[in-house]
Amino acid sequence: MVAGLKATTDHTVQLLSPEGELTPTALSGEYPLEVTEDLLRGLYRDMVLVRRFDREGNALQRQGQLGIWVPLLGQEAAQIGSGRALQPQDMAFPSYREHGVAWTRGIDPTDLIGVFRGADHSTWNPAETRFHTYTIVIGNQVLNATGYAMGQRLDGRVGSGTDGGAPDEATITYFGDGATSEGDVHEGMVFAAAFDAPVVFFCQNNQWAISHPVDQVSRVPLYRRADGYGFPGVRVDGNDVLACLAVTRWALDECRSGNGPVMIEAFTYRMDAHTTSDDPTRYRTSDESEAWKLLDPIERVRVHLVRHSTDSAATAEFFAGVQAEADELAARFRTFCLEMPTPPPDRMFSEVYATPHHQLDRQRAEFLDYLAGFADDGGAATHGGAR
Repeated sequence: MVAGLKATTDHTVQLLSPEGELTPTALSGEYPLEVTEDLLRGLYRDMVLVRRFDREGNALQRQGQLGIWVPLLGQEAAQIGSGRALQPQDMAFPSYREHGVAWTRGIDPTDLIGVFRGADHSTWNPAETRFHTYTIVIGNQVLNATGYAMGQRLDGRVGSGTDGGAPDEATITYFGDGATSEGDVHEGMVFAAAFDAPVVFFCQNNQWAISHPVDQVSRVPLYRRADGYGFPGVRVDGNDVLACLAVTRWALDECRSGNGPVMIEAFTYRMDAHTTSDDPTRYRTSDESEAWKLLDPIERVRVHLVRHSTDSAATAEFFAGVQAEADELAARFRTFCLEMPTPPPDRMFSEVYATPHHQLDRQRAEFLDYLAGFADDGGAATHGGAR
């Protein structure tokens, strides 16, 4: 038995089994969900498309087109399920792996490229998309999310019901099992508990904090850490998109109604490297990865649709259409990356402060003067535009 696999059945919410069988209580249990074929098809499409452009991002980095890529392979259900649980007015704070959540918030995958190509911090407006920019500092987004959620409560945006005013709001923040060792995560949970902040702490436990296994991170299941802060914690099968959707929807409803924070531990697995700078073969076995392949989040939805669809011909056509759409998205993703213009050398100074700053202006002038020393006879700097 691979370490950690048993935990997917102990005190873990699961609605769709690895064999594609739906739990009978899925429609009326503690986390009810109306499961329709249209819902399953939509979630399947989301996961396939997200996995496809994620694989393209990995390939582009290997080919020298991106500085780094952070793969989500294996974590599609956790991200799509939780992302689809969000309402338009809710706010999400990601780390740097939440490409699937970005997809559910309407952010085009091409908007992610600049971050990993080193061309910009982000190209989306968090106020419009309700999806914060990626956070590279481990765990820092949890503090940001808690502060935002405290503001939602202080502004009276929770617990008001539907009295004709603006809908109640909630916040969700994403982090990994390794981030639970960071002070920022602890501090965020302390403040969230003290102020009844409407924030869902969504931990994607993918079993490895880079090269450290989760049993070196915590002696107890991570969802039980919520007990110490005084709010509910739930473990969900992170490879079950229906369970992730149902539990996150419940947790967000709890927060919007004013019942304070909730922690969700999505028990899943990172099938690829931590980033493209990592080599997972140095710290984990192939047997472990092969065992987790049997729990693939996309395959269990596909199997369920094949077995229970009312029209097998329509199902086959649906699968073919999704694959064609995924390939088209990957091609567009690649083309966009290859055709991105190289930013001018002073681009790094342009959006550091909201208003002009004399020290930054001096640094820009010194940098451009330095580059001018490499100019050729035509007056162009030969080093400034290099990637």
